[in-house]
Amino acid sequence: MPDLITLTKTLNKKLAPMKFAEPVTHVYNPLVYASEPHQAYLKTYGKAPKRALLLGMNPGPFGMAQTGVPFGEIAHVRDWLGITGKVGKPPVEHPKRIVEGFDCTRSEVSGRRLWGWAKERFGTPEAFFADFFVVNYCPLVFMEGAGGKNRVPEKLPKVERDPLLEVCDEALRQTVRALDAKWVIGVGKWARVRAETACADIEGLQFGQIMHPSPANPHANKGWAEKVDAQLEELGF
Repeated sequence: MPDLITLTKTLNKKLAPMKFAEPVTHVYNPLVYASEPHQAYLKTYGKAPKRALLLGMNPGPFGMAQTGVPFGEIAHVRDWLGITGKVGKPPVEHPKRIVEGFDCTRSEVSGRRLWGWAKERFGTPEAFFADFFVVNYCPLVFMEGAGGKNRVPEKLPKVERDPLLEVCDEALRQTVRALDAKWVIGVGKWARVRAETACADIEGLQFGQIMHPSPANPHANKGWAEKVDAQLEELGF
């Protein structure tokens, strides 16, 4: 079974030739230009077995796009996870979405909430990662137009979306097997549905869902951590 770094390299090779048309104007792959901290994350915390994968959708502009770590809000990645490293630049950079790596002063709310919850509930990264691992279904960041608006993978046209989903489905299956995961828990409905579709044939694998921590989700803006604790308790965690 390939390790996570080998799986990442294979995924990048398959993603590299893909083209995306307007309204998408810029595409970032932090697995490439932020490979140093991303690989440090995999090496440090990506050891099998895992009870559950927490599956995000794709990177945010001030989280994984800066650090290479899923939901990678800078302060938590650096100060709690202890992950740092050199971050380069995407081939074509959007002027409103500059990659500054760990020097970025913006804080991604979703990542701050997710890793803040993990720190509060588990205390140490080692305790959290004994059971869990956090991954994104798709590693690409899609930006639209002059403002750099985020475009989620599900909103891509079918001719672009289907080949992308096929590649990401296979990468997820390989990740589940590599980590001997027993659960995939979608962070939001879309991630859960993709997991159920991609991994339907993996015997014994169970699926669940927790609320996405994005501030765009009004239900997440008050008591998100408590709601997630309750959802996980219903799943038996």
